[in-house]
Amino acid sequence: MTTEAATSEGGKPPPERVLTNATLPLYLGGFLGPFGTMVVISIYPELRDTFDASTAAVNWSFSAYLIPFALLLLVSGTLGERWGRRRVTRTTYLVYAAATVVCIAAPTLGLFVAARALQGVANAFVTPMLLAGLTEVIAPRRLGRAIGVFSSFQAAGTALAPFVAGLLARANWRLVFVVVAVVALLLASRPPEGDPRPAAAAPPIRPLLTVQMGLLWIASFAAAAGPLGAAVIVGLFLRDELDVGSAAGGAVLFLGGFASMLLGPTWGRLLDQWGAVKASAVSCLALSALVAPLGYFASAGWFAVMWTIAGGFTGFLVINLQNLSAVAVPDNRGGALSSVMSFRFFGHAVGPLLWVPVFDRSPEAAFVGVGALGLLALVTLVGAAVRITAVGASDAPTTVS
Repeated sequence: MTTEAATSEGGKPPPERVLTNATLPLYLGGFLGPFGTMVVISIYPELRDTFDASTAAVNWSFSAYLIPFALLLLVSGTLGERWGRRRVTRTTYLVYAAATVVCIAAPTLGLFVAARALQGVANAFVTPMLLAGLTEVIAPRRLGRAIGVFSSFQAAGTALAPFVAGLLARANWRLVFVVVAVVALLLASRPPEGDPRPAAAAPPIRPLLTVQMGLLWIASFAAAAGPLGAAVIVGLFLRDELDVGSAAGGAVLFLGGFASMLLGPTWGRLLDQWGAVKASAVSCLALSALVAPLGYFASAGWFAVMWTIAGGFTGFLVINLQNLSAVAVPDNRGGALSSVMSFRFFGHAVGPLLWVPVFDRSPEAAFVGVGALGLLALVTLVGAAVRITAVGASDAPTTVS
């Protein structure tokens, strides 16, 4: 176990509780990231009307956020560790808030999209810093539970963003961006601890180029292009095959996110109890098995039940990815976390390109294919967990045992 992770600031042991004054701002930052990402999804009509633009043009307000976010995650964690978590997180929160103000005031769609891209750039530097900071203010044996809580806040942000934005859009869609800007400014006053690490103390790149990291990258990409990204074809199936309206379909999708949010702490406790190998295997296998048969459901009610259960296991798989990323490279946690998240978001981008054409020919085949891709994630994730477990027994503060 490294000294840095074994003790908190001032040499005191980290607390056993997962919810403290030090961790709450980190959890709230975890909420803000996906909330800011998904906030435009339900206000496309309002954006079309405001900017007199097509749906395809407005869709860039989502893609322009996601593309630089995924690209920069390859290096943002390492850069953040070198420049200092506290400084980087505070600065990027301020940049995020400034970009959000531009979104509020933007007179044209082009400027709005550019501001969204800047939000994505800033967010790429926030999430890995938060998780790296969380790793070092929590007792190692409680880390899985803490990451479970963090994942619940992320799931809450994802699930609530379309609902809150749609609700506020009844008055003015810009109000939701006011909320985002205020929260970002408040969080800028509570960044995670972490000073710059220049020269010889700078986090190295080379430890990221290992077999276990390669396995984590493949697992993250395959899971996101597969069962973690199933929501896209779930929405299509509800509308085109089960004839479910947009409001009801949104409610079904929300149930999956709500289950993930609700079960996060439970999954974290199971991770602490089972260890990473068993937890990774169960989460990946269960999610793949739940998603694969969804195309054969003819009842919207039963489909909703199955998707809600699958949504819960989605959270379990994400927690395992985050836990293994957080402990795989103790000398460069931020770099490991951000690179794995980068592959995950690339997977989310590629998944619809793979499966929507298949869905047009056979919805059943699309869901089976998504589930099958989850098996690749299963093999590589368990392989990574086995290797990290072996190393972690001697020199990494992990929940794997």
